[in-house]
Amino acid sequence: MRIFHDKVNGSPRKKPSLPEVHRSIGVPNSSSFWRKMMAYTGPGYLVSVGYIDPGNWATDIAGGSKFGYTLLTVILLSNLMAVLLQSLCVRLGVATGRDLAQACRDYFSRRVSFCLWVLCEIAIAACDLAELLGSAIALQLLFGIPLVWGVCITALDVLLLLFLQHKGFRYTEALVIMLVGTVGICFTAEILFSRPDMGGILLGYVPKKEILHNPEMLYIAIGILGATVMPHNLYLHSSIVQTRNWQPNTEKRWEAIKFGTIDSTFALSLALFINSAILIVSAATFHFSGNQNVAEIQDAYKLLSPLLGVSAASAIFGIALLASGQSSTLTATLAGQIVMEGFLQFRFPSWLRRLITRLIAIIPALITIIIFGENSTSSLIVFSQVILSLQLPFAVIPLVMFTSNRRLMGEFVNPLWLKSLAWLVAIVIVGLNVWLLLQSILG
Repeated sequence: MRIFHDKVNGSPRKKPSLPEVHRSIGVPNSSSFWRKMMAYTGPGYLVSVGYIDPGNWATDIAGGSKFGYTLLTVILLSNLMAVLLQSLCVRLGVATGRDLAQACRDYFSRRVSFCLWVLCEIAIAACDLAELLGSAIALQLLFGIPLVWGVCITALDVLLLLFLQHKGFRYTEALVIMLVGTVGICFTAEILFSRPDMGGILLGYVPKKEILHNPEMLYIAIGILGATVMPHNLYLHSSIVQTRNWQPNTEKRWEAIKFGTIDSTFALSLALFINSAILIVSAATFHFSGNQNVAEIQDAYKLLSPLLGVSAASAIFGIALLASGQSSTLTATLAGQIVMEGFLQFRFPSWLRRLITRLIAIIPALITIIIFGENSTSSLIVFSQVILSLQLPFAVIPLVMFTSNRRLMGEFVNPLWLKSLAWLVAIVIVGLNVWLLLQSILG
């Protein structure tokens, strides 16, 4: 890929993605740090739900039950990569007034831009497949609703999103923060129930060569990476950071970058806790009790209460799964709208845009359940996360390229240390994906 041309300086401003909420949230002019922090808090949590969605559950449960605490180091490294990449999204959105999709359309040739759009739509479809299936599984476990009907019910969240958008973007953010908090509280309880080995947990965060040499472990590790650092989140964050109405001068842009980065870093730290908690509970409950082949979310739900001796453990697990799935589908719908508008500049009515995005997820989810059956859902969720990981380079490399381009970013360009670190992350992501492909071919 190459940068095609530069259109930043002197170019006419295009209509932004999500125009109904663009610059809709005021930022106080006071000198109070906390008042400004509260004004900028929100986008990071919408991004964070992509890091705790049902795709993460499937990979974390499989990794914890089979390999104990070993893959905690992958969760930590993936989260650190996510913090860095999301900070670049804030920088790009604030400095240029464009989201990542718009930047790709403006600076790459039409052919390259179209290919990136197709790859991004595949990633969103894979992500939505995991989220819809996760929510449907939660409804089945909690209320006995068949998966097919569960998928259709969870698709109604598009109506909720339309209502909240009409009320104001703050309502969407408040709902997502509430759902993320629910997941966090539920897994705090699950950790207390499972009584994990703290020494083993600390050792789990230490990197091990075994992960690269064991193909089965590497496959799940790549799945964790794909489930944690999601391509569509990079497009989402670079757009919704522009919901804040900062003043268009250098000082206020730097301020927006600072507070936006703090917001996403804190939110992703909560996501790190939840992701780690899922794997820790799986390892403590299943791996060390001899149940090392638990990979299905349904099996984890059924075994939690009997193995832990706490009758509420399974129900709490189901509630957390439902909250996770619903919050994730909301943000994936927004990401789908941003990608379609940014790459193709299609301007549909809000309800039609979201209906199209939701159908892209519903159709493969229903086909999956009907053709492959209900028992294969968790395996397909893990596979969808590997697909997400394979799409990552096509979002990460343009993001690093743009934020490292002085003509595009001006004084907001990545400093040398950040540029070097960002390219290192991109190389690691590409390298891990190439390794996975080689292992799959040779295996």
